[in-house]
Amino acid sequence: MRPCGILGGTFDPIHFGHLRLAEEACEALDLAEVRWIPAGQPPHRAAPRVDAMHRLEMVRRAVAGNPAFAVDDAETRSAAPSYTVTSLERLRAAAGARPLVLLMGADAFLGLASWHRWRELFALAHIGVATRPGFEFSPQEFPAELAEACADRLGRNPGALREGPAGQVVAFDMTPLDISASLVRARLAAGLSVRYLLPDPVREYIDQHHLYRMPDGR
Repeated sequence: MRPCGILGGTFDPIHFGHLRLAEEACEALDLAEVRWIPAGQPPHRAAPRVDAMHRLEMVRRAVAGNPAFAVDDAETRSAAPSYTVTSLERLRAAAGARPLVLLMGADAFLGLASWHRWRELFALAHIGVATRPGFEFSPQEFPAELAEACADRLGRNPGALREGPAGQVVAFDMTPLDISASLVRARLAAGLSVRYLLPDPVREYIDQHHLYRMPDGR
């Protein structure tokens, strides 16, 4: 069975960096699909600037038309904190033996040891890490606790993801895009254009609902 990718985040707002990560993960890791999971109440960071229903709708508009992308609204409908491990437990129960691949950037991966019940993630899914071309993806570059947990899991062979339902950590190169949600929000708050930083349907939705008009922290 070809693996299913899982991409969670606040998507506050979703932009082309998120979309390229998912698209290039599909190609590099031979994923059958990517399931997008907008966080409802992310516990590890400040509250999102806009509410969950707006962020969910922006993701839906951004991925519409790509048959390999699907949106999962379970976290936005839940009143509980949005922990990755609990979402993966739910998805694993439904997926049976199908490989699941949790997708993330290298920076998020290096901070994995701060996540809730993070060691349990390896029993629930593989992890696909998007890196810059030439990035040295080795335990010597990891925090000690993470390096120990990943010592026998690391590689760059996507075929390893089909060998079992979970447990491997596979890196893949991603085209560098210097776009962030904080950059998009700052430009919107300053009244500057965000065209070509995010999909037009998302930009139009933001304009329609007057989102992100105040600077972060206001």
